[in-house]
Amino acid sequence: MRQLVILGATGSIGQSTLKVVAEHPERFAVLALTAQRSVTAMLQLCLRFKPRYAVMSEQAAATQLQHQLQAAGSQTTVLAGTQALCDIAAHPDADVVMAAIVGAAGLLPTLAAVKAAKTVLLANKEALVMAGAFFMQQVKSSGARLLPIDSEHNAIFQCLPASLQQAVCTHQLHAGSLQQQSISKLLLTASGGPFLQTSLHEFPQITPAQAVAHPNWTMGQKISVDSATMMNKGLELIEAHWLFQCPVEQIEVVIHPQSVIHSMVQYQDGSVIAQLGQPDMCTPIAYAMAYPERISTQVPALDFSKLADLSFSSAEPARFPNLYLAIEACRQGQAATTALNAANEVSVAAFLAGLLRFDQIAMVNAEVLEQCAMDKAIELEAILALDQQTRLVAEKIIARRSS
Repeated sequence: MRQLVILGATGSIGQSTLKVVAEHPERFAVLALTAQRSVTAMLQLCLRFKPRYAVMSEQAAATQLQHQLQAAGSQTTVLAGTQALCDIAAHPDADVVMAAIVGAAGLLPTLAAVKAAKTVLLANKEALVMAGAFFMQQVKSSGARLLPIDSEHNAIFQCLPASLQQAVCTHQLHAGSLQQQSISKLLLTASGGPFLQTSLHEFPQITPAQAVAHPNWTMGQKISVDSATMMNKGLELIEAHWLFQCPVEQIEVVIHPQSVIHSMVQYQDGSVIAQLGQPDMCTPIAYAMAYPERISTQVPALDFSKLADLSFSSAEPARFPNLYLAIEACRQGQAATTALNAANEVSVAAFLAGLLRFDQIAMVNAEVLEQCAMDKAIELEAILALDQQTRLVAEKIIARRSS
């Protein structure tokens, strides 16, 4: 029985993880669930899954949840704050930690799990975008096991030879590992989001409600906006660079609106191996939770007789400037990707709050990247300082634009 900690239990990844847990109660038990402030959702999850601990990022939410759980006769202990998140991620009884807290807030508890040599299921791509070199070195030195959850990275992982899979898990890869296994390119597929066919002239009028309505996937607001701007794919490219020790020049983004092929690996003999499936996160989650075994899910198999067509195209720079900002940041190095991630979190929040137009998200990100990318950020303290500094710069730029 594997004891599971879910960081970000009320989000879409957390919910999908709990679906897999519910389907395999003989394999998995929930040690702890965490959330930011969603008291009502956490109450229901705690009563159903009976975790030993529940952690809320905010103290007021933790107090409210504790009172409601006590009234319901629950034995779950409620904790609060960033340190509690880190402590639970590193708990001695935890076997597997699902790292699904969105954004920079997930970095410290995910690092705590890594340093405690847990099996970490990485859904928080910002941990690698913000601190890729530092993070992967911690994986290597601690003996933690790292398995990718993003459907694209999980697909690439599944398409690798078994020896490379093991090397990815423990960060034993080096710069030439893929080439030594005759791999020439990683192909990240992207749906193109809801505005793939929208006229560029209409971009200034795009509303938050339109931007979060993804055509294929059910996701949170922030990641849905990132998908619409394709910043999400840019962050995934940076993540792939660190996970698979692959130069940015050997990672290609391919628009594939149907989201049937989740990503591919191209070999030197011209062969391309792809992983296909329904656009449902239960599939990569179940694969990682049980790795190296495969277990059942409620996700239906593809019916190839009903697949009318699979189409592919390249990403237009004018339509998706955020993708190309991320590619450039990856070339520049760690400080640039840290700054870009912070700027994007601030600009997306401003767009969702009605303070910024959709087309201005990339403008703010580009301006921040130009100002902040030359800073140095190698150790954790410098990375966190640059993150905070960049957010202030982004806020000033947004305030200037909206005034």
